[in-house]
Amino acid sequence: MSAVRIDLADAALDADLDIPDEPTGIVIVAHTGDGPRDRTVARGLNAAGLGTLVLDLLTGHEEELDRVTAALRFDIELLTLRLIGAIDRLTEGLESAPHTAGLPVGLFGASTGAAAALAAAGARPRVAAVAS
Repeated sequence: MSAVRIDLADAALDADLDIPDEPTGIVIVAHTGDGPRDRTVARGLNAAGLGTLVLDLLTGHEEELDRVTAALRFDIELLTLRLIGAIDRLTEGLESAPHTAGLPVGLFGASTGAAAALAAAGARPRVAAVAS
């Protein structure tokens, strides 16, 4: 697993990338805040031969603000736009992981991450699957 940064127009997002040998696809595991459940899902997907990008849809500063306001975690439009940006970067091939280009993409999200995953899949037909 390697830490990567996804540079988008409005933010740089931290993520963990894990690509097994000869992956059959890659799943973006979208979340806000630290989610042990999401890392468990990612390990299961990796064991099945899928690459994973565990992506926090909020920056560290935004997470601090959200702990007080609880506003950003429910901003589905913001989360969707960030996820769309990550899909685009991933399918272009990340600078630190060019082998991600061309892999089929799936999305996984729970709660507001699920809403963002569904909306992002609607905006990016190249998404092959969504699990929520």
